[in-house]
Amino acid sequence: MTGVAEVRGMRNAETTLAIISDRGKRGLPLEDVYRRLYDKELYLRAYNRLYRNDGAMTKGTTEETVDGMSERRIDEIIDLLRFERYRWTPVRRIHIPKGNGKQRPLGIPTWGDKLLQEVMRSIVDAYYEPQFHPQSHGFRTGRGCHTALQSVYAWNGTKWFIEGDIKGCFDNIEHTVLLSILRERLHDNRFLILVENLLKAGYLEQWDYRPTLSGTPQGGIISPLLANIYLDRLDNFVETTLIPKYNKAERRKKNREYDRVWARIKWNADRGADEETLKELRRYLRQLPRKDPNAPDFRRLRYVRYADDFLLGFAGPKDEVEAIKNQIGTFLRDHLKLEMSPEKTLVTHAWTSNARFLGYDIGVSTHPRTHGTVQLRIPPQKLDAKIAKYSHGGKPAGRPELRADSDFTIVARYGSEYRGFVHYYAHASNLHWINRLAWYMETSMLRTLAGKHKSSVNVMARRYKAWRLDQGRKMKCFEVTVERPGKNPLVARFGGIRLKRQPFLEIEDRPENTDRHGYRSSELLTRLWLDKCELCDSSEKIQVHHVRKLADLEIKGRKARPAWVRVMSARKRKTLVVCERCHTAIHAGQPTRQPTARAEAEE
Repeated sequence: MTGVAEVRGMRNAETTLAIISDRGKRGLPLEDVYRRLYDKELYLRAYNRLYRNDGAMTKGTTEETVDGMSERRIDEIIDLLRFERYRWTPVRRIHIPKGNGKQRPLGIPTWGDKLLQEVMRSIVDAYYEPQFHPQSHGFRTGRGCHTALQSVYAWNGTKWFIEGDIKGCFDNIEHTVLLSILRERLHDNRFLILVENLLKAGYLEQWDYRPTLSGTPQGGIISPLLANIYLDRLDNFVETTLIPKYNKAERRKKNREYDRVWARIKWNADRGADEETLKELRRYLRQLPRKDPNAPDFRRLRYVRYADDFLLGFAGPKDEVEAIKNQIGTFLRDHLKLEMSPEKTLVTHAWTSNARFLGYDIGVSTHPRTHGTVQLRIPPQKLDAKIAKYSHGGKPAGRPELRADSDFTIVARYGSEYRGFVHYYAHASNLHWINRLAWYMETSMLRTLAGKHKSSVNVMARRYKAWRLDQGRKMKCFEVTVERPGKNPLVARFGGIRLKRQPFLEIEDRPENTDRHGYRSSELLTRLWLDKCELCDSSEKIQVHHVRKLADLEIKGRKARPAWVRVMSARKRKTLVVCERCHTAIHAGQPTRQPTARAEAEE
């Protein structure tokens, strides 16, 4: 089966994308893009990347979801494209809460539009990725929040920060400007018309159709990539215009006071001065920078961007910082038709205040031993907001809504939430602050378990307390173990993580033809390519039945489990390759057909 996957799998698709990527590396224009949308292997690759997402089962403005996916559906999309009859469906718009209490609009496309957008994204991304600026980190392979913060961590000597935020970036991208940028390198008018129709497809809100005159729909598969292509112009402006203009001198001049004190220490040591005098001079020396922090002929400008948030660090006078900020605002307004958010675009003095970027407080240390180095810290507001989820009236509180879950699920949920917070802020110099959060979460978890069992916190603590090694140190944790005959046990764990700041880890950039689990091709595609119903062995109109989660297979009050439920439960798979007749029977709650050999044996 693996051989089948390799032959029919991703080989052709990856070869196509590799050729496209090579053209991008060499800066050659990309032609005949639209015809590449006829490649069926690209759709299978896109399906392999999307079907595990929870959103694959979410309906847009039609009833279509990933459930019922088949090769026939891909053929239908390709046929519509071949005759230029494909029409984008308006997205369903909902609103989700933002961190500041406001609402963010989110568009939900139909499944067919998601699949085609992913194919378009893979082609365009393969071409543009080698050309993007190295200081662009959002929505890129092998880059993310931590790689952006890693570059900021090296900005030693910074005196000013400019926190940049583009006002409604996704909603205000000008279609004509975006298409003109794409037209410079993508020499295929049919493909550009397809992109233009996507941008203008509109949306339904409360079943009221509204056109999209600007912006890329948030929630669209290709939207982040289009935004990166758009904002790459800003990256190039900063790199080719601002940085060469404001960077002056290769290095700072030496601090004369530092050299004078050093010479005095050496002179006193050579003449046998008393140790107290030398100790005082050395203490004073540690408080001095080796280089002159106020060197009038030295300037240094640095820049990093994550999606529509960017940060600049500058070593120089304040009047030049304001000039840099104004030039960026002018460029965005004149060339990209965007505006900087006035309440979020701030100039911060690095030695007295902190800038906020990607959820971190960023400042410069004034401690004698680390003078001038960039410090990443957990904002107290972020920690307090996290603690508030597990407390009431300033004290830890249980979560009654979780009492219906198993002990394993409760501990696993608390452990996952705790690990996520710790790992995100693993590079903060005040990581030890999380000890306070750990106590609140631990007490909240134990109170939730105690409420479930009508017991006490101490009894729950004694029942599940355990110890594990982390970074060579024995750490307390809480574990729930579920034994499985013939298999390794399942373990849910909370805590047991040493709160010691870690150096930045190297991100392993996996090849494009691997999914998040590291497999070269999907086991699902291998089963689909066999073209055989896994319930009745039929080869007629094969498609895939999907469920959102395995727990959905268990329905209260159902006396007997249908054959298809038993198969999915035994395999622990959320997918089942079936024929159209069996798939219809599944949704109708009717018995499915049996394999021919089994049916004959029963007769």
